[in-house]
Amino acid sequence: MSTSMPRASLHTLGCRLSQSETAMLADTLTRQGYRLVEFGKETDLLVLNTCSVTENAEKDCRYAVRKTLRHSPNAFVAVTGCYAQTGAAQLQSVPGIDLIVGTQYKMNLPEYLPAPDQLRKQPEPELRHSRTIDREDFVLPGTAYSDSTRALLKIQDGCDFMCSFCLIPFARGRERSRVAEDVLREARELAGHGYKELVLTGVNIGRYSHHGMELVDLIREIEAIPEVIRIRISSIEPTTVPPELLRHMAASTKLCRYLHIPLQSGDDHILQAMNRRYTVRDYEDLIDQAFRLMPDLGLGTDLMVGFPGEDEQAFANTRHTVDRLPFSYCHVFSYSSRPGTAATRLEHKIPAAVIRQRSKTLAELSRSKALAFYQRHIGRTESVLFEQGDRDGFRTGTTGNFTRVAVPAETVAAGSIHPVTITGVMDGLAYGHLAAPSAIHSRRPLL
Repeated sequence: MSTSMPRASLHTLGCRLSQSETAMLADTLTRQGYRLVEFGKETDLLVLNTCSVTENAEKDCRYAVRKTLRHSPNAFVAVTGCYAQTGAAQLQSVPGIDLIVGTQYKMNLPEYLPAPDQLRKQPEPELRHSRTIDREDFVLPGTAYSDSTRALLKIQDGCDFMCSFCLIPFARGRERSRVAEDVLREARELAGHGYKELVLTGVNIGRYSHHGMELVDLIREIEAIPEVIRIRISSIEPTTVPPELLRHMAASTKLCRYLHIPLQSGDDHILQAMNRRYTVRDYEDLIDQAFRLMPDLGLGTDLMVGFPGEDEQAFANTRHTVDRLPFSYCHVFSYSSRPGTAATRLEHKIPAAVIRQRSKTLAELSRSKALAFYQRHIGRTESVLFEQGDRDGFRTGTTGNFTRVAVPAETVAAGSIHPVTITGVMDGLAYGHLAAPSAIHSRRPLL
């Protein structure tokens, strides 16, 4: 190990929620005297936050461990995250892992590390794991600082919905909410640190509830923090979006007019087999309600292709549903059989070649809908939060409704917010030039 300040590299293989947890672990390690280094650089410690959503979890984990040990053969490797909970037995056989920490102990991982001057490879991995996961509301140790201009703010964990394809209830436990005062404490610290946008994350954030405070109440409390400029809701289940939230989003000057609401399938029989809690009509009614209040809403969704029993008619129903709904983009996923889920017992598996073709069809439909969404912005002046880095001489950023916009890099600084008049679009990107603040189309300052 290095004789100077110990180095720590952290890497996330999972979702935004996992990214926020990794950022908080990084904050804890920094306060304990570690120097953070980029994943892929020489390090004394690797903390790997894993995912179990797809069958590639073990392969991805093995690759990350091998990659690190090639340049840092003596690095202490600690693995946590969803796969550390659901696949602990498999991880124990992965060469090079020294510590495995399940969900119950994840945020306390730094406590289980050897002293920095005693970090060394172990003959076999130590296991910190429990099949049971607390159901109590929780607080988190630290602040999830990141290198982005947007900060991820975890407000909830776990899920009770038990969709038939999903391992999350087994990987993260039952639903529970973060203590409101602790959410507000971190929100103040992140906003005071200069983050212009806070992204509320969780497994099922629409189910947030702490001592009578629901999601929209929590949002109002965060909005009351003067330094908070922009708030974005991450993925939210359709059955957890109340009319009050839509009305507040339509009126708020800080909450982005943006929703990512998973559809998964446009066929009622498949939705029932998935154990989803809505029909296609229920979903369409919700979207119609949202767009009556907010015609400029940015709307994303998740689509699952190849779920057992998805025949040609079911897929056609999904394609037609997606075509008629006003999505600005779709994330298309192939069904992945996960041991322990109810869907593994279903018959009528879909051939891989069919899944690939259907995924391609929906991806092409998503691209055409995204292009149409972007084209509607031509001529408008929107407020854009610009991000780090540049691409071919352009700096990119996002509007409140999640339109990605590019301007010449030399005209704006990362982390700044400016009004931009959109003059043209390409696939997945709008182009424009800076405009006077008074030119913003909407009276809402961030949208």
